[in-house]
Amino acid sequence: MTDSHDIHARIDDAKHVASDAARRTADAVEHNPLAIVAGGLAIGALAGALIPRSAKEKELLAPLGRTLGERARGAVQAAREAGASELQNAGLSKDAAKDQVKSLFQGIAKAASTAGSAAVKTAANKA
Repeated sequence: MTDSHDIHARIDDAKHVASDAARRTADAVEHNPLAIVAGGLAIGALAGALIPRSAKEKELLAPLGRTLGERARGAVQAAREAGASELQNAGLSKDAAKDQVKSLFQGIAKAASTAGSAAVKTAANKA
């Protein structure tokens, strides 16, 4: 009888452990669903990386990969051109920026020269 009682006790313990694990999992999903989704994606990516592709998958997916790559390159190029166009329309070209920096440095140099001259004149007048 002890064996039967022991087996039933272990089964009850296993049921409680499983029930607690299920409850904790449900609580985790409820409180942080994005982490669960991210974890699922990570597990899926890992499984996909570890499971070798079949010849049929390669045959079927290679054209899709090329098409997606071409579209991505086209989208990047279009974004680059649109951004450059907007900067040009706003007067923010490379040459305009160089001119503004040059003008700024000339203004700083002139201000420093004027300040230096004023300091020299003031020092000479007091002497």
